[in-house]
Amino acid sequence: MKSKPATLKEIADLLGLSISTVSRSLIDHPTISLVTRERVKKLAKKVNYRPNHSALSFRSGRTFTIGLILPDLSETFFSTAMTAIEEMAMANNYAVFVAQSMNSEEQEIALVEKMIDFRVDGLLIALAKETQTFGHFSRLKDNGIPVVFFDRVPPYFSINSVCCNIELATQQAVDFLLKKGHRRIGMINGPESLLSSTERKNGYIKALEREQISFDPSLYTECDLTESGTEKEMDRLLAVPGRPSAVLAFNDYVAIYAIRKLRAQHITAAEAIDFVSFSNLSVLRFMDYRPIATVEQSPALQGKTAMQILMDLVNSRYNGSVSEQRFRNVVLEGKLVLDQ
Repeated sequence: MKSKPATLKEIADLLGLSISTVSRSLIDHPTISLVTRERVKKLAKKVNYRPNHSALSFRSGRTFTIGLILPDLSETFFSTAMTAIEEMAMANNYAVFVAQSMNSEEQEIALVEKMIDFRVDGLLIALAKETQTFGHFSRLKDNGIPVVFFDRVPPYFSINSVCCNIELATQQAVDFLLKKGHRRIGMINGPESLLSSTERKNGYIKALEREQISFDPSLYTECDLTESGTEKEMDRLLAVPGRPSAVLAFNDYVAIYAIRKLRAQHITAAEAIDFVSFSNLSVLRFMDYRPIATVEQSPALQGKTAMQILMDLVNSRYNGSVSEQRFRNVVLEGKLVLDQ
């Protein structure tokens, strides 16, 4: 076996195939039979073949790079999703350009432009919490770059997306609190601009009304998802006459911030108020005071599913098998995880 990587011509000569057939086999072109593709890949691995991505890109326009724009990597949910995406990218011989919008719509717009400049083959994105317009994504379509949204997605269906059934999961969370005897259930939701905030609010109201409990605006509030913003809204709920005996929080971080605030200034309230939240962060198990339940939103599965959809779109584009546009909207079920 040679110590240096083999060339396409050498592989073609060894197998009695054309260079074109070998090249197409290595990128899983549908015009090449599965048997031939496997033969080529097996020999390529044996003779230490390494593709020249610069040459491949020059010939096909394919860069073997994927863009990934996330709101904030300090959030465990998004870093977990990123890990799953990168693992799948490596399995498909792709590199991932990762960028953070820092929850800024302005930065998100700039990053979309950068991804276009980088000539990525496709883009995965979870929206910034400030994002309220979506025109910048049309620039991707104009440049032939497929995009898949996950977790934080735009409020329309003519997109490819992966998310959790937040409205149903919220109803299950409220039902859980109702069965524990709570009737005054408060909610600290996220920004109104997020579709997932709207879905949480809808689920919250539906679950209450199903038990003939009217929506009380004084028990509902929205925050900017920061610690200071959460503390402010928690104080507001505590000031309501007949304060809530339970609170549904937008995510585990909001619940943690609110509980920490109560522990610091309202010890009695902290012990009396039950919290339910979303995300199921692993760090919760190490906390003395934590939500009594949290909704698992499967970040790794969301990331993996979104990446699979994107790879299908990218491969269809470069293999010349693009058909009528059909958007894929995958909705995963949330699972209420009780504190042990």
